[in-house]
Amino acid sequence: MPTCPNGHQSVSDDWCEVCGHRMAAPAGAPAAPSYGYGYPPVGADATAQAELCPQCRTPREAMAPFCEECRYNFLTGNPTSYAPPAPVQPAPPAPAPGPGPASYAQAPYDYQGSRPSRVNRPAEPLAGGDDWLLPPPAQPAPTAPPGAQPHYQQQEPVQQEQHHRPQGTGWSATIGPDRSYFMAMMQRSGPEAAGLNLPAYSPEQHLPLSGGQITIGRRRASTGESPDIDLSVPPEDPGVSHQHAVLVQQPDGSWAVVDQNSTNGTTINGGEEPIQPYVPVPLNDGDRVHVGAWTTITVRRG
Repeated sequence: MPTCPNGHQSVSDDWCEVCGHRMAAPAGAPAAPSYGYGYPPVGADATAQAELCPQCRTPREAMAPFCEECRYNFLTGNPTSYAPPAPVQPAPPAPAPGPGPASYAQAPYDYQGSRPSRVNRPAEPLAGGDDWLLPPPAQPAPTAPPGAQPHYQQQEPVQQEQHHRPQGTGWSATIGPDRSYFMAMMQRSGPEAAGLNLPAYSPEQHLPLSGGQITIGRRRASTGESPDIDLSVPPEDPGVSHQHAVLVQQPDGSWAVVDQNSTNGTTINGGEEPIQPYVPVPLNDGDRVHVGAWTTITVRRG
């Protein structure tokens, strides 16, 4: 199976399906490693000493943005409404075997107590669309005031509450090829980018920003994992990593972009230097996020 310059095995022999790097051509002597389209290489030691979650003291796994136990946000430092699991109460001694409901009391066994330890083991696969980051905890719905009141009196506090919600709802993203970004990228890239061509036609995509986070990357063919903004659809951007970046909603309702230690990096508003991995960069209305060889994501409010 072919191996890319970064050491990943890939079924595809032109672009690595793990990191998006161009596969090395067969040659007699190994070539010097390449780090993408002119961006600086990532440090050799990307690991960090195990960090404890300040909220539940669970070890942080592999620079994960969220705590897998209580979903504490390591990137923004926002605590969550986390309640430690209640201690397991010993089951009362079962009475003598009898008919009917007595048999149901023995059915639910303590799942939490028998679960294996979370420390020093691989992270469990996440279900469905949560394969990138754990979603932030859901906000509790406003409760109605106690006591029976006429219907029109109950609606008034709800309308007042909506006026006091933070500004920031209604953000959206426009995704598409960017000729200016592509030409600038080609000028600062090495010979490995000589075979790239800007797509002749690709319609723009429009995506409302909701749910607390929007993942950016390419679908992984081996596992079927797909991000929210999937840049593997034709025309595929080969410079985008499978797990490239993520848009994260801030407490005030605005949005920030976080690079996921991608191979070719993430830049903003035509800048040449990529942003630092795993560090949220706040975005303003109209800011442009550049990923891969030609893709620009423009965020707008309202």
